[in-house]
Amino acid sequence: MSTGAAILLGLVAALGLMLLVWLASLQRRDASLVDRFWGAGFVLLAWVYWFSAGLPAAGLVMVLPVTLWGLRLSAYLSWRNWGHGEDYRYREMRDKHGSRFPWVSLWTVFMLQGVLMWLIAMPLVHGARVPGGDALIAPLAVLGLAVWAFGFVWESLADAQLARFKAEPENRGRVMDRGVWRYSRHPNYFGEIVLWWGFFLIAAAAGGWWTAVSAALMTFLLIRVSGVTLLEKKLNETRPEYRDYVARTNALLPGPPRRAGEPPAA
Repeated sequence: MSTGAAILLGLVAALGLMLLVWLASLQRRDASLVDRFWGAGFVLLAWVYWFSAGLPAAGLVMVLPVTLWGLRLSAYLSWRNWGHGEDYRYREMRDKHGSRFPWVSLWTVFMLQGVLMWLIAMPLVHGARVPGGDALIAPLAVLGLAVWAFGFVWESLADAQLARFKAEPENRGRVMDRGVWRYSRHPNYFGEIVLWWGFFLIAAAAGGWWTAVSAALMTFLLIRVSGVTLLEKKLNETRPEYRDYVARTNALLPGPPRRAGEPPAA
């Protein structure tokens, strides 16, 4: 199968998955299901691209890291959100649109995420479909794996530390500022951004330099759309002590806590 045909197949797979998740969300009255399948969707695309290329051994250098990352993310979000009902973002949308919400959510939540997933997954096309075995030992691919591993461990550590913090009743309503959260207000997003640039480097080793656009898109979304900006707004409104945390802690790039009056690094 040609690369162009594989990319179109990936779009069909992404939108098909999101359509099924949308149908499940109608039955459960919980649009938050879309978040739980975000990571799993990339796993699906990685395997679709790999199978479409005839299962080249070199493609495992991309397929296996994507699978590990995507399944961990979906499992973590499913566990974290279990029993907590629909996320506040979707509740607000449901209240705003009333009976029209199912159709509004289909296009503005599920199909939109399917398209974004497909666009962001472009590095997977090159990494999973690379012919031969040279890419397995290409220096750039090795560097990409190292960058991915750092981001993956950092994100996983941040999620685990936050989960442990929230599990302690005495921390209810408090701001997490321990572990890696002492050095960055959003260490999980930092790890996510880093690992996607690792995926890009793996793709670049197979000639996919243009897929830097996809890594940049993920970076933009996590910083300006669905990640840092959105969460900062909510926390500033709901937790007054969060302002003190902001004053001494970088937003994204890890760094030592600041003293009073020091300017932020990022």
